[in-house]
Amino acid sequence: MNAVWWTAQELAMQTLPGLPSTKRKINEMAAQQGWAERTNATGVRLARPRKGRGGGLEYHYTVLPVPAVAALAARGLVMNQGAQAVVVPASEAWAAFDALPDDKKAKARFRLDVLREIEALRTAGASATGAVAHVVALHKAKARAGEGTQHDFSAATVANWKKAVKGLSKGDWLPALAPRHHGRTATADCDPNAWEFLKGDYLRLSAPTFESCMERLSDTAAMNGWSIPSPKTLARRLEKEIPEPVRVLARDGLEKLERMFPPIIRDRSEFHALQAVNADGHRWDVFVSFPDKPKPIRPLMLAIQDLYSGKILAWRIAENEGADTVSLAFGDLFRDHGVPDLVWLDNGRGFASKWITGGTRTRFRFKVKPSDPVGVLTAAGCDVRFTRPYSGRSKPIERAFRDLCEHGAKHPEFQGAYTGNSPMAKPEDYASRAVPLDVFTAVVNDVIRRHNARVGRRTRVCRGVLSFDQAYQASIATAVITRPTEAQLRMCLLAHESVTADRLTGAVNLFGNRYWSEFLSEHRGEKVVVRFDPDRLHQEPAHVYSMGGSYLGAAEIQEAAGFSDATAAREHGRVKAAWLRSQKDMLALERRLSAADVADLLPDVAEDEDFTPEPTRVVRMLGGLAAAPVASPVEAPAQIMDRYAEALARQRPDHLRLIE
Repeated sequence: MNAVWWTAQELAMQTLPGLPSTKRKINEMAAQQGWAERTNATGVRLARPRKGRGGGLEYHYTVLPVPAVAALAARGLVMNQGAQAVVVPASEAWAAFDALPDDKKAKARFRLDVLREIEALRTAGASATGAVAHVVALHKAKARAGEGTQHDFSAATVANWKKAVKGLSKGDWLPALAPRHHGRTATADCDPNAWEFLKGDYLRLSAPTFESCMERLSDTAAMNGWSIPSPKTLARRLEKEIPEPVRVLARDGLEKLERMFPPIIRDRSEFHALQAVNADGHRWDVFVSFPDKPKPIRPLMLAIQDLYSGKILAWRIAENEGADTVSLAFGDLFRDHGVPDLVWLDNGRGFASKWITGGTRTRFRFKVKPSDPVGVLTAAGCDVRFTRPYSGRSKPIERAFRDLCEHGAKHPEFQGAYTGNSPMAKPEDYASRAVPLDVFTAVVNDVIRRHNARVGRRTRVCRGVLSFDQAYQASIATAVITRPTEAQLRMCLLAHESVTADRLTGAVNLFGNRYWSEFLSEHRGEKVVVRFDPDRLHQEPAHVYSMGGSYLGAAEIQEAAGFSDATAAREHGRVKAAWLRSQKDMLALERRLSAADVADLLPDVAEDEDFTPEPTRVVRMLGGLAAAPVASPVEAPAQIMDRYAEALARQRPDHLRLIE
């Protein structure tokens, strides 16, 4: 078949190099490149309506990419019917030139230099024939002198180069002079159905080998009478026509495809220290024995990192990531450093808890309700933002965790307790020992301190010179930092609901510790809520709230003393005596009337001679042998007023009493 005009369907059936293999994609390509608007040198359009059912357009073969035209010519499918060459836009010509290898670009520059030499002779007055003959002779002499085979060309070759640049501006001669041959572009015939079968079998998530796909294709082709080329030809066609990202998406999935796209480079130098932080949890690859756990577990560390400097500001070690751990970690941040303006969080259940981020407009977990309580971060005035779920690139702290794994999880103190970073990377001494919690905590604290102090950090802020600590201190010295209130710090503590105060002293017992302060004497036997820091039970007081949420006060811990500790006994006695003395002073200030004064204000007890009780008949003795008291007559109002005046007279300055 020799044809000049081709439809998109016919071109798709040929599977030509430089063209898509489907009708829809070819139509999209034609629309993008404007095939329908192209004309030849005489202004004739190179697209025309297709005759017959279905309509559509037919395109002149000269609008096709050069590799496709060469392939059609090699197959004997096109013939020149006198159609003029297509007018190729200069931008397209330069784009094609830019895609050429360096050796072909060098040939184009050499040809351009030859034409410039001829133009220079023509400008000097030489004839066209004489100028060409002179330049050809000079270059042939160079070829004979061994300066290169590129100098061995004829006048006919120069005529072809002139023809290639005819009608073009001199600025567009270079791409027009580039070699047009593209080597072997013809491919062996392959039935379109066989090609679609191979793509459908090879491009799937099971990722079968190419050899197994060819076996199935060979059997199916023999059954259906499809013609197929050799396996090497089909393998090259797969690599050439199907882009690598498409193959990765089909065989490896979206996650691996996303890793092929370079991440965004985020400039954190726009912040100042403590303006923005990000937090996440990290499960350590170390077995640790907790005091209250029968089996060793891998602890979780919740860490908070400053985005400007990269310094890890606060961290807590716990069994799991929960709202209590998140709250305590941010409490440490507020107390030791201050309140950040912006907080980027992971979408874990602990971070998305309403007790942490309640009141924010959006969360990746849980339904946002208007009735949600205000979370710790929201109440502190932090602008909470959640990172993209399952995206480690969105959290700079992930880079810090990788560093901590290398210097922390593989620490010599953890030998035998290291688990490996995956089930397939277990060490030979896997689970041979477990590290005590206090040892693990001490090592982690030291590792993080060294991590922050290591100099020469290669970040935009540290510039390969400073450490995270130095960058943080340099910025924090000039930054305006928000300091939390005591009430905000108490919100970050854990709450132990419904603790009953001692009925005699008002003391509260928490995890084997006794807490007491004077205000608890007013709440003996009542149920209260106690907020505390589980890691600082012996360093900080417990904060007591009423069941209605009102803050009552801070209760200090009552340390247990040795049975024979005389110093502790004297100190306890001194504190007790001071407390008793203060209570006596308060009583003296409050009680202005003594018992005698109160007695004087009472009415006198006198017998009424006119009163005679009526005899009663005893029905049954209920017990008690004492006679019933005789009712006294009521004192007159005048007598009561006289005694009240006498009591007030005793309160004059000359009647003041000394209170010790």
